[in-house]
Amino acid sequence: MDAIIDDLFTTMLTRGHEMYGGEAVTQLQHALQCAVLARQAGASAGLVTAALLHDFGHLVADNQDMAEHGIDMMHEEVAADHLARWFGPEVTEPIRMHVAAKRYLCAVDPRYLAGLSPASVASLKVQGGPFSDAEAARFIDRPYASDAVRLRIWDDLAKDVEAVTPPIEDFRPEVEASRATPRAGSAGG
Repeated sequence: MDAIIDDLFTTMLTRGHEMYGGEAVTQLQHALQCAVLARQAGASAGLVTAALLHDFGHLVADNQDMAEHGIDMMHEEVAADHLARWFGPEVTEPIRMHVAAKRYLCAVDPRYLAGLSPASVASLKVQGGPFSDAEAARFIDRPYASDAVRLRIWDDLAKDVEAVTPPIEDFRPEVEASRATPRAGSAGG
């Protein structure tokens, strides 16, 4: 067994009972639903792992109420930076970019913007609103942008209070397959 994965899963299980930012599901329910959607779409192990861990920043940060006060806690950066000790960019970059992907989709697809939940609309304002045309063009040309867009769509769908998901351990194979060789001087292993 991998102690790093054990620690990540333990954090998700102990902190995941908290509600997911104004939605009717918990952090853990949201993460599991997102990972299920990624798996059903035939995503790579890395992208399934990114789907599972994309909001990990909410679980490891102590500033949960910042958005309520109009401050972006940049949970995507917190998660990506934290996880980069153990995972490569195929996991961390879609996580890092999933908020930007929301801003991108809002800029290029009016139906997407109209379909956001009230909580997502509120967080969009804190996160900078829809991209300008120039920002959207720069975003979609970046490496991992298409994976971030896929992740974002699953993220928006993963709010079903009635959804039945497998336990977190069911995703261990994808997470193990996604583990990178630790960088020199980094924690983990």
